[in-house]
Amino acid sequence: MALIKIQKPQVEQPFERAHPRDFPGLVAELSNENPTARRWAARDLAEYPEATAALVERLKQEPDTSVREVIFTSLTRIGHFAAVLGLVEFLHSEDAALRNEAIDALKQMPDEVAPVMHGMLRDANSDVRIFAVNILESLRHPLVETWLIEVIESDPHVNVCATAVDLLGEVGSAASREALLGLKDRFPDEPYVHFAADLALRRIDEG
Repeated sequence: MALIKIQKPQVEQPFERAHPRDFPGLVAELSNENPTARRWAARDLAEYPEATAALVERLKQEPDTSVREVIFTSLTRIGHFAAVLGLVEFLHSEDAALRNEAIDALKQMPDEVAPVMHGMLRDANSDVRIFAVNILESLRHPLVETWLIEVIESDPHVNVCATAVDLLGEVGSAASREALLGLKDRFPDEPYVHFAADLALRRIDEG
């Protein structure tokens, strides 16, 4: 009989605050050697919109997954324009886990992300443009179809368009028809694009 390894629950390290529990003190605690102290500081800083820059900067160097999770949660709760820009910055990260966490956080902020979506969909990096389309999938914003139409009408990268047309197959309406037909003309030698566009058109026709 194979032995089943039982994982022990993670026990928080005891800590004492090295600084007062005010804004400057909490920012200072983000550099505490104890991850529990950093985690509590990150949680408390959600009450301070001016903490955005410090939280984003901490994410760039934070090695502890649980602390990173709390920082992302705090940035989502803060939710203003600077927080969104800070999260968008991580879409360019080489750290896949950090990048995916940023995507998940942005998906929870439809109204705040909307003003920067055009910029994300026009980023010089095609991977970032694909990430932006993936964010649209959960955004539930009234302009989602409009943004997707703009992508398949103008984006030069076939993989970006393929990602967009897949989503249009789920959310598209008759307003997408002309753009979907035009996409097939733009990429005449891409079988998957034709397949996905035809599938989206069929779903639109079937209501």
